[in-house]
Amino acid sequence: MKFQKLSALLILTASPLALFATADTDRKIEDTAKASYNYHTVLDDSVKVKAKDGVVTLTGTVQDKDANALAVDTVENIPGVTSVKNELTVKSTVEEHSDAWMALKIRSLLLVKGDVSATSTKVTVVNGVANLTGTADTLAQKELTEAYAKDIEGVKSVKNDIVVNTKVAPAGTPLTVGEKIDDASITSQVKYALLSHKSTSALKTKVTTTDGVVRVTGDASSAAEKSLVTKLAAGVRGAKSVKNDMSVKS
Repeated sequence: MKFQKLSALLILTASPLALFATADTDRKIEDTAKASYNYHTVLDDSVKVKAKDGVVTLTGTVQDKDANALAVDTVENIPGVTSVKNELTVKSTVEEHSDAWMALKIRSLLLVKGDVSATSTKVTVVNGVANLTGTADTLAQKELTEAYAKDIEGVKSVKNDIVVNTKVAPAGTPLTVGEKIDDASITSQVKYALLSHKSTSALKTKVTTTDGVVRVTGDASSAAEKSLVTKLAAGVRGAKSVKNDMSVKS
């Protein structure tokens, strides 16, 4: 009897602590999601996050299925999340393949590429012609921005009026809040890059990120595919380095 009473007392005593720990974890999940690069910058704070006992519910409106997938995958990569209830509404404010749609797609792509600057690039599209203005740190960055714009479906040509900035910030200059990329956002963006590329087997690849270092595991059909995965992962904004531990099938 004494043992049963003691057990009951321990349960009653521990329960408030367990509840507090769960609530604290839920708030941390919500705060992490809201502050993530993908949610704050790429999705423009359009997604609301509510966590309860590790189960995250997403509400709000996103532009397309790609944004929908990005929202879900980013949250799934946050520690403490057990599952995600996707209640997002997909409703575009622009007509698919219209000039406004192409401009939106170009801006979204630049936001997740690590070798260009979305914040210093202005994009407009008129009759299928993409007009790029703003500044770039190097000529290579200017040319890459143009190349990414050409990749968007429906873009007929690109008029690149980006000016190469001769005053480049010195190495070691701290990133601004909008430029700092969290691990969950990096992981999600790498997965999307692999999924979007026809030459990679994204479903056979596992991606994790720790302090900006991306680790890729899984199976590659060839050494060329493994090399491509490394290149695509390294091109994601915020990725400091890539450790590719994929196995090449013989």
